Amino acid sequence: MSLNQVHSPRIVLAGSVGSSRRTLEALLRHGAAVVGVLELTDEIALQVSGFTRLADVAAKANVPCATFRNINAPEIIEQVRAWRPDLLFVVGLSQLVKPELLAIPSRGCVGFHPTCLPKGRGRAPVAWLTLDGTPGAATFFLMDDGADSGPILVQEPFDVTSADYAEDVVIKTEDALDRALDRWLPGLLRGEWNPRPQDDALASYHGKRGPEDGLIDWRDSAEQIHALIRAASRPHPGAYTYVRRRKLIIWRAEVDRTTPFRGVPGRILDVDAERGALIQCGDGLLWLTKVEWPADALTARLSVGVKLGVDLEDEVVRLQSEVESLRERITQLESQLHPTGAPS
Repeated sequence: MSLNQVHSPRIVLAGSVGSSRRTLEALLRHGAAVVGVLELTDEIALQVSGFTRLADVAAKANVPCATFRNINAPEIIEQVRAWRPDLLFVVGLSQLVKPELLAIPSRGCVGFHPTCLPKGRGRAPVAWLTLDGTPGAATFFLMDDGADSGPILVQEPFDVTSADYAEDVVIKTEDALDRALDRWLPGLLRGEWNPRPQDDALASYHGKRGPEDGLIDWRDSAEQIHALIRAASRPHPGAYTYVRRRKLIIWRAEVDRTTPFRGVPGRILDVDAERGALIQCGDGLLWLTKVEWPADALTARLSVGVKLGVDLEDEVVRLQSEVESLRERITQLESQLHPTGAPS
């Protein structure tokens, strides 16, 4: 099927991360007619893990670039209309594209997702792929009003192993993205157009993950905690625990299957200059090989015997004790201000 004689479609690209930049570079490398680029404003960019600029790539190609806070804002809709795109690529952007913007391109909006659609639709795909250790795929699809549910345009698979961290999966995703576009774009620019509907019966969905989902429960197995650390690692905010009420981010770890130690979950059993701190988990042992203390904890360190995490029952009792002390102090102050029998 052809693009009805649109052999070189006018393309606008919107995005905010490395996959957005790689897509723009591939479009320009293949000689696509890119007529506009949209990137996030600086203040919004600060809220995006792995934010990557597009303006410099656009400037080198003499392509106009506009910034936005909300891709569905009236001024952005008008700007996209003025560019008269046949295709709008929305790659690496967590904001939902609403129907008014979806309807502007004459051929449609092209989305990107790094899972084997229809499996793994939804939020935080890199984190979920890393956590599960399941294969991914650089998938470009025609956007509709569903969540990653539109017809597939091209799909390039890649492997994810149980040793991969999130940043490894990002690299694999971007490499597969390049292969997918190198395979698909030449035909697209010649007028080929063959979207393949997804089989909804095979669909699965992933929910949102936030920074607070990186909190470690040391009662989990070493394998589970290691997977969480890998999934929450850069470009994400990191898995974390608490040491004497100070937050400790854990970027890297290693499961230990040979050391004959046994301890209480969360307790540090050993410290090694090369390997870091050895922690007892609910099942198995874990070396914390790369950690990050808060800026105000310059002298903090991990030592044998220290317990990581927060014991909720102990914290509740401690807070209750502090509340009782405050109440007693308030009662004392009130009695001093208003002694018994004093004139009012």
